[in-house]
Amino acid sequence: MANGVLLGIDFGTSNTVAMVRRGDTEARPLLFDGSPLLPSAVLLEGPGDVLAGTDAVRSARLYPDRYEPNPKRRMADGIVLLGGHETDVVDLVAAVLSRVAVEARQVTGQVPDHVVATHPEIWGTSRLGRLTESVVRAGLPAPKLVSEPVAAAAYFLAEGSRVGPGRCAVVYDFGAGTFDASVVRRGPDGALTVLASEGLPEVGGLDLDAALVEHLGRLIAQRDRDAWDRLRRPTSVADRRAHWQLWEDVRLAKESLSRRPQTSVHLPFLDESVPVSREEFEHLAEPVIARTVTVTRAAVRSAGIGPQDVGGIFLVGGSSRVPLVATLLHRAFEIPPTVLEQPELVVAEGALSRLDAHEERTPAGVTMTLPVPETESEPPTQRIPAKGTARPVVPAAPPVPAPAPENPGLRHERPPVRRHLADPWGVAAAAVLGILAGVVAAAADAAALTAIAAAAAVAVLVYAVRVVLGLAFDR
Repeated sequence: MANGVLLGIDFGTSNTVAMVRRGDTEARPLLFDGSPLLPSAVLLEGPGDVLAGTDAVRSARLYPDRYEPNPKRRMADGIVLLGGHETDVVDLVAAVLSRVAVEARQVTGQVPDHVVATHPEIWGTSRLGRLTESVVRAGLPAPKLVSEPVAAAAYFLAEGSRVGPGRCAVVYDFGAGTFDASVVRRGPDGALTVLASEGLPEVGGLDLDAALVEHLGRLIAQRDRDAWDRLRRPTSVADRRAHWQLWEDVRLAKESLSRRPQTSVHLPFLDESVPVSREEFEHLAEPVIARTVTVTRAAVRSAGIGPQDVGGIFLVGGSSRVPLVATLLHRAFEIPPTVLEQPELVVAEGALSRLDAHEERTPAGVTMTLPVPETESEPPTQRIPAKGTARPVVPAAPPVPAPAPENPGLRHERPPVRRHLADPWGVAAAAVLGILAGVVAAAADAAALTAIAAAAAVAVLVYAVRVVLGLAFDR
């Protein structure tokens, strides 16, 4: 076991979770305003002055144009425009992690000796570098990086799941802004290796919110088209405030429907509430969730394993609370998924789980070592709950194929491909070089059509190279 104070951080799209452990004692979550979930939201009060967490959420109603609810989704951008000010995304993330650093010092009485930060498996050098820099700017030691599926698998395998040597854990990680499905094999020596990882980097629980918002938007438009236009494309402070309030109420309704069969959502401008049932919400959410199941099946195929090799399917991330998730996974795999009462805590604690001093010094990768169980694993339906909180979900449903992917609905930001395709500077550069190519061809006494073709070919080539390089640097 590592000596001193160890801090595990799971910087999530909507919420951040942190776990602390001193030596070989049991890990425990840090609490922020009485909750283990620290909102990852930030709000720019002024140049260099960033509010984070619940303070940012409270102020969002007054200053919605300065508010960024999901800075993790902006890690590839580098610069974020808030309230007319260009702000380094590292400063925004550091403001969130500063809340973690302050709370860790208050609880332990010192700056943590070691920090482990988790990240999506698909993140490349650019985003990993920004994550590391954010941790350091927050006043913490440089972190050791662990991918989220490895951390999640470490938690489940260390806390009672009987996935024995040679068998695999399928980690289904459905967060607010991203989805990842990974297959992690437990080797004979206890090492965990990621065999395959597939993801939907622009799909998450926010897409479930978007599906419900679009449904409510149709109701609003039937009664007041102008009101829906103001909510969809807010231009004034009042409109942006109403837009934010609608999305916030939808998010709370989604969470409520994971526990209750019906809830209601307030409709801004109409000053009334409408009922929403779980059945109605699941009908809207199924196309998005079905995409995640399709990707999970693709990950299992990529890993090259058979059904007999799967020791369990483990649900991680707050969006995995939606009951339809377990239902569709059980239909697809005929294996009851295992969930926790608080799936949001799994990754942060898993990053700390069973790590000795050598493993904590290991850079981000796909392997970590856990103790090998003394007995062979039992069938996947005979699962031992993790710390008494995990439970198998067994919805009775026949296997059916997941439907084809569909449009996830409203987006908060453009996906990377569209962002690079819409770059005005790239268009300008391609146009200038294309014109120059046409002039050169004309000066060489080429035919008019030849000159035009040369100009067009050069412009297309230059712009294609710009898009490819932009996507490469995003990763």
